[in-house]
Amino acid sequence: MSLAVKVAHNTLIQIVSKTISTVLGLVAVAVITRYLGQFGFGEYTTVVTFLSFFGIIIDFGLVLVTTQMISEPGADENRILSNLFTLRFFSALVFLGLAPIIVLFLPYGGAIKAGVAVAALSFFFISLNQIFTGLFQKELRMEKASIAEVSGRVFLVMGVLATVRWSWGLLGVLATTSLSSGLNFALNYAFSRKFAKIKFRFEKEVWKEIFHRSWPLTVTIIFNLIYLKTDTLILSLVKTQSEVGIYGAAYKVIDVLVTIPFMFAGLVLPIMTVAWAEKNLDKLKNILQKSFDTMAVFALPLLFGTEFLATKVMVFVAGREFAPSGDVLRVLILAASIIFLGTVFAHGIIAINKQKKLIGAYVFTSATSLAGYLIFIPPYSYFGAAWVTIYSEFSIALLTAYVFWRFTRFLPRLRIFLKSAIASLFMLLMLNLGNLLSGNLFFLLVLSSVSYFVFLYLIGGLNFISIREVVFGQKQKNLSGG
Repeated sequence: MSLAVKVAHNTLIQIVSKTISTVLGLVAVAVITRYLGQFGFGEYTTVVTFLSFFGIIIDFGLVLVTTQMISEPGADENRILSNLFTLRFFSALVFLGLAPIIVLFLPYGGAIKAGVAVAALSFFFISLNQIFTGLFQKELRMEKASIAEVSGRVFLVMGVLATVRWSWGLLGVLATTSLSSGLNFALNYAFSRKFAKIKFRFEKEVWKEIFHRSWPLTVTIIFNLIYLKTDTLILSLVKTQSEVGIYGAAYKVIDVLVTIPFMFAGLVLPIMTVAWAEKNLDKLKNILQKSFDTMAVFALPLLFGTEFLATKVMVFVAGREFAPSGDVLRVLILAASIIFLGTVFAHGIIAINKQKKLIGAYVFTSATSLAGYLIFIPPYSYFGAAWVTIYSEFSIALLTAYVFWRFTRFLPRLRIFLKSAIASLFMLLMLNLGNLLSGNLFFLLVLSSVSYFVFLYLIGGLNFISIREVVFGQKQKNLSGG
């Protein structure tokens, strides 16, 4: 099997499995929100957000570092992976072990404090899984990770349904989450045995090299954590858990949507990296332009359509009790749209190995966002959190694009962006007309999708797309540039 075929096969598997996992995740959220209600889901969101701080701190950017280190010529794969796994295992054990202790000193109820202790195990397994992801990416065998992830999600849905059936409450939901993550880890570990023999190894020189490569990513991840997660944490400390639940339900939808740009950017990152290493700036710019155009084609109708359908979406996803989350989603969708476009530049920075240049941008964004959360959440609750989130995403996207421009002089052309905006306006008109015929969400989703892409095609907004070129870097002469 040729390399191109392997990459295509690997890409298709990731897309299909991610779609299945996302659907199963939404099913689990739908059951959990309806079972726990606003207040209970607020407690669930608080537990997950609190643990996210510890989970992100121990990330160290090890997925990227793993793939990078084991892909180098002559790399001792077993040695590197064993040291990476050992580092992750003990750092996760220490930091996540502190979480149940620290939460005892915060003004949360007993359910949240007990929930942190139960759910910490889930984050422990998730942190270990990231090492295997790097291995499977390098081997182009992501079907192994996909099987493990989908199996974990199936178990999660079954466990949540059992929790509802036997009324195990919030702790039952969190215990099920931990068990599903454990199953995911067990399968990943079993599958990895075919490619590498991973065991505990403590080698100072390897750990030193890992820290040398990962510290810029670690710093940016920590500051990224501040502006991404402190909104929910502050909200949970100064407002009711019901308000946290309303905000958290809308944020869940955003979390699902933004997997799309990150998955896409992850596919084109190796191609951009090779182009930069070969000093082929024209190729790099071409890939960036088409990536930007692709993200615009999806981001703009998502923005316009959600403004119209937000309440219907939240009622469908979380239940009628979460209809107020629709207004929050209308605000947060702007942040998601910015992420779609900004992710292209963020991965471009990684491709040209200039992550250190972004540290200042993350420090500035984190400091100003934290100030914004402290100022606006107390009087404006989840709306204050949502609008500051938009500011933080816009700020980091703009600064990232600027840093990337400094080294490449790349500025995206906006022809496809503008055509996507025009097609989105046409789609919005069709949505308004369609709503007069039927308020059914699925009817309106189909109508919006068909009307958008048909109109975009008619005005020449789709002729830039070439999957081979964007993903594999192979140019096709019969397609015009963006």
